[in-house]
Amino acid sequence: MKLAVTGKGGVGKTTLASLLAYLYAEQGRTVLAIDADPSPCLGAALGFDPAALQRLTPIAAMAELISERTGAQPGTMGGYFRLNPRVDDLPDRFALHERGIRLLQLGAVGKGGSGCICPESVLLKQLVAHILLRRDEVVLLDMYAGVEHLGRATAEAVDALIAVVEPGKRSLDTAAQIKRLASDIGLRRLYLVGNKIQTAADAGYVAAHSPGLPVLGYLPYSPAAQAADRAGQAAYDAVPALVTAAREIAAALERALAGAPAAT
Repeated sequence: MKLAVTGKGGVGKTTLASLLAYLYAEQGRTVLAIDADPSPCLGAALGFDPAALQRLTPIAAMAELISERTGAQPGTMGGYFRLNPRVDDLPDRFALHERGIRLLQLGAVGKGGSGCICPESVLLKQLVAHILLRRDEVVLLDMYAGVEHLGRATAEAVDALIAVVEPGKRSLDTAAQIKRLASDIGLRRLYLVGNKIQTAADAGYVAAHSPGLPVLGYLPYSPAAQAADRAGQAAYDAVPALVTAAREIAAALERALAGAPAAT
């Protein structure tokens, strides 16, 4: 299972990614959780040890490693560097391992934007391609509102891209943008999850304004989730209602993938 979770900032995509990570680990599967958000917070959502998270360095910030593997200094543009650097050892060397889940932080490319051809961008894309195409484990990519770390070579390896939305126009507009970006690289298995749902009207709004994406389910609004976040606890440990909802979403995803419906 290779899943990418994305959405507008603050909608709860990291909460969903953390819940799914624990649900798959609970099933006895090997789980690699990848924080591909420029502002990493998946480790905190998983409730990992704060001191250990402080020591976890994003791959994009490892200047010496990038120079060694690509032959060029990070931040440089143009010139010559290796486009297929070795990356197979990086997940095991640099992931934090707690409670049956490995956590790897990719970090952000400092300049040039999503289309940048620079050493750190090349290394990150090669790493994601290796993880998706070569490693035999459940992979959860917690991404920002886009598909920056994916490419045409890896799109087919992603079993599903899940866009998390709130019951609001801006959030659903972002989902429509994500759908267009995913379509550009040939990623077709796209689904929607509604979060912070308080009423039937909220769920109805998400379903009615989905940009043509099947809705897997809904996560309820929960003050307990905010309290858990402030206390540094995982929602999986502290909010049973979210775990129940995430379990239903995971089951719906399994059913959807068995039928392999495609976004239109």
